[in-house]
Amino acid sequence: MTDKHIVVIIPAFDEENSVGKVVKEIPKNWVKEIIVVNNNSNDQTAKNARDAGAIVLDEPRQGYGFACLKGIEHLKNLETEPDIVVFLDADYSDYPEELPLVVAPILEDDYDMVIGSRALGKKERGSMTPQQVFGNWLATTLIRWFYKVRFTDLGPFRAIKYQKLLNLGMCDQTYGWTVEMQVKAAKQQLQSTEVAVNYKRRIGKSKVSGTIKGTILAGYKIITTIFKYR
Repeated sequence: MTDKHIVVIIPAFDEENSVGKVVKEIPKNWVKEIIVVNNNSNDQTAKNARDAGAIVLDEPRQGYGFACLKGIEHLKNLETEPDIVVFLDADYSDYPEELPLVVAPILEDDYDMVIGSRALGKKERGSMTPQQVFGNWLATTLIRWFYKVRFTDLGPFRAIKYQKLLNLGMCDQTYGWTVEMQVKAAKQQLQSTEVAVNYKRRIGKSKVSGTIKGTILAGYKIITTIFKYR
């Protein structure tokens, strides 16, 4: 447990079978608020998230970045300003109970941002497609070359100090959200680190890596984002 004000933002698009599990397995004694951003779902995502105990926001504009930005706007209106924001996917591929591990470097060593690295942790066979593994390797290699910061993953499970997050001026609306955060953190010389997180097969089919179109669009957006902020 910690006396820090920690909030969790979970973007969710058609994740009715998994989002409730994610919310329920987040250690409640560690967080003040769990926010699920219902990103134009056509199923029971919003209901199941609410039933599990989350605050649900609706963001009809399709896009991972749109959903994250909606969550941040909500935080700006809270009576008590958060200390740390944790981002977590709704597909149950991460282990929500590992949240204390992800925030630990901020709490114990005053890091600004922590990336949960699937590359450093244990991955269930088939949990990441070959194109995901290659894409992460390529993106993190380019970041190291151009920004002189070493990451091993663009993993969605991450934590960042709230004020540092605001200072980044995040703006990506779709697939480039995670890499934008890491690139901007490098440019602003945030103190960043990684921790090993475990990873399992997601529930349901990925809207990105599960389709050829999604894979191509995501790859293009990630690469162009890396070059955009050079």
